[in-house]
Amino acid sequence: MFLKSAFRQQNVAYYLPSFPLIEDIAFQRFPKLCEEKGWSYKLNKSGGAPYIEFPNAGRILFRSMGNPEGIVGYEVAHSILDELDTLKSSSAAAVWNRVIARNRQKMPGNFPNTVGVVTTPEGFRFVYEKWVKNPAPGYVLFRAKTEDNAEHLPPGYIENLRNTYPANLLAAYMNGEFVNLTAGSVYPEFDRKLNASAETVQPGETLHIGMDFNVTKMAAVVHVLRADEPHAVAELVNVFDTPAMIAMLKERFAGHSILVYPDASGGSRRSVLASESDLSLLRAAGFRVCVNAANPAVKDRVLAANALIHKDGMRRYRVNPQACPHLVESLEKQAYDKNGEPDKSAGFDHVIDATGYFIAYRYPIVKREASVHVFRM
Repeated sequence: MFLKSAFRQQNVAYYLPSFPLIEDIAFQRFPKLCEEKGWSYKLNKSGGAPYIEFPNAGRILFRSMGNPEGIVGYEVAHSILDELDTLKSSSAAAVWNRVIARNRQKMPGNFPNTVGVVTTPEGFRFVYEKWVKNPAPGYVLFRAKTEDNAEHLPPGYIENLRNTYPANLLAAYMNGEFVNLTAGSVYPEFDRKLNASAETVQPGETLHIGMDFNVTKMAAVVHVLRADEPHAVAELVNVFDTPAMIAMLKERFAGHSILVYPDASGGSRRSVLASESDLSLLRAAGFRVCVNAANPAVKDRVLAANALIHKDGMRRYRVNPQACPHLVESLEKQAYDKNGEPDKSAGFDHVIDATGYFIAYRYPIVKREASVHVFRM
């Protein structure tokens, strides 16, 4: 409504996820607002392309995002997309691209055309990718908290949310934060801000590198210790094989003493470029290899990592988000699959496994063992 009043001759498009929402919002609330403002208007509901027309002042067009192919054949100067993140990421991307193409009605005085999204963060979907992870020039993010709107809400509304929603939903729906909303997040307490580190590799210091073996998908996470607390300060991902990983580590971290905490299966696995095992190659390169006879159970690795991420109010595991973007994203997004195991289909497992081998070796979960002694009388 503000855009329409500021630019009377230009059209504005308002997009909603479905036609029923257009009926509930566009056909009900917009006429009421026009009457409150004393604006003359004509509401057209027919033809599947509804709009409000103002005498000698253009239109507000209402369109559904449920059918991206239908976003054709008109021009507007400004667009607002409501609850875009309720769509699947692929659908949201298709809608966004088509909306941008419609936003070409010329503005007076070279004033820019605008497109705005108003949405509740629904996890790490399209809006997160476009405005947080990979923002292009001109993409600006504003966070609005529910409490900022308290005077327009019923009494008890906010308190009821606090009493009903878990912490991750409160962060998303009340504070506009992007959090993992997937049921069964593997690392639910990881927070890219609260677990953040500004540490970097210092000259000559010892490096602790977790490593996962996967041809063409090898991963390594470099840690430094600060008062025995691990800080992830570098990552290597999608490395071809063990010899390539060794060459990269030697080049990038020359002059450092390196301890590698690898996948224990590397003792039997043969590198594609040599007859030696992966662990033998690491030792021959001069690295100290810290590995047990077998990998710990996956659940033990997860428990050990979560205990460092957040336990008893302490956050001992820290990650430099600029230096380790893949690790941060994986800790935020990895969820359990239908079999109750950490999901491997999304590609988040390699860098997390590399970190997990380091944590499980150096900071293992100590299990209590019970023993039975038989006394003869």
